[in-house]
Amino acid sequence: MRIVVTGAGGNIGRATVARLRAAGADVVALSLEPVAFPDVVSGVGTANAPDAHTGVDGGGPSKAAGTAGDPEARDGAGGHVDVVIGSAGDPDVVAAAFDAPVDAVIHLAAIPAPTLGTGLEVFGGNTRATFVVLDEAARRGVCRAVLASSYALLGMPFSPHDLHPPYYPLDEAAPPQIEDPYALSKLVDELTGEMFHRRDGMDVVALRFPFTGDTDRLAKTAADLRADPAKGARNSWAYLHVDDAAEAAWLAATVPLTGFHRCFVAAPETFCDTPTEELIATYHPGVPVRSPIPGRRVPIDTGVASRLLGFTPSRGTAPSSPR
Repeated sequence: MRIVVTGAGGNIGRATVARLRAAGADVVALSLEPVAFPDVVSGVGTANAPDAHTGVDGGGPSKAAGTAGDPEARDGAGGHVDVVIGSAGDPDVVAAAFDAPVDAVIHLAAIPAPTLGTGLEVFGGNTRATFVVLDEAARRGVCRAVLASSYALLGMPFSPHDLHPPYYPLDEAAPPQIEDPYALSKLVDELTGEMFHRRDGMDVVALRFPFTGDTDRLAKTAADLRADPAKGARNSWAYLHVDDAAEAAWLAATVPLTGFHRCFVAAPETFCDTPTEELIATYHPGVPVRSPIPGRRVPIDTGVASRLLGFTPSRGTAPSSPR
């Protein structure tokens, strides 16, 4: 199996490349900037000095300076890795990533917050990249795509106002309250995936990731939110270990399914020691709780990911301290 991973140098991207290789899959790792993976000694690069924020580069693929050796890097860590350097929004770079037959694409490349560029750079860059990647995949006959959507699509995390969810537990039917360009880009990305399913028959899974990080990042955030739970209210105190995010992406790329699907993924419990319904009553007063949320259970319904993909986070929860 050969899978293209965009945003391969990012937080979830590196973990996803490692997970795919561990399963024996060959990977085309598309990264905006040069990236090295453990045990990989060579790669292929294509691009001309992309801009760090917009991901727009200067004109199509070229051999990256400083790369050497066999363009397919084989080692003891699993499948081959081809590294392609450039913007996921550049059609020439993306075409180079799909140069050989591909079974699936996992599209993770994005500007991950509205504060990391102008509104046009964030919205335009993200939505352009998603269209370019899926359009090239469709032209090449790729039948499966996985999109990195986001919990932030609901609008609360980056809103300039204090928003409250329509109800808890949140599910895929919850209406967005979008007030920022990043959330808007994720909504449009999902609609783009749905369009490619309808037009080309591509099977697409949009994974709505919450706050995601490695063990150290999660531990630090857990300590911060236990000291001040208000800081986590916009994110419903949810998180996912980056290795679990990679597992979800692998399953979404390989589990037999048809259609377009959007699904929330999250660790089963919140960052906080405080019971979840108590957190909701304190920081989202008046929000209906439509079904019981016992203990520290995350107030997000992840049943679609469980039923559709067989996904169950295996990295546990953030370590708890006595109340």
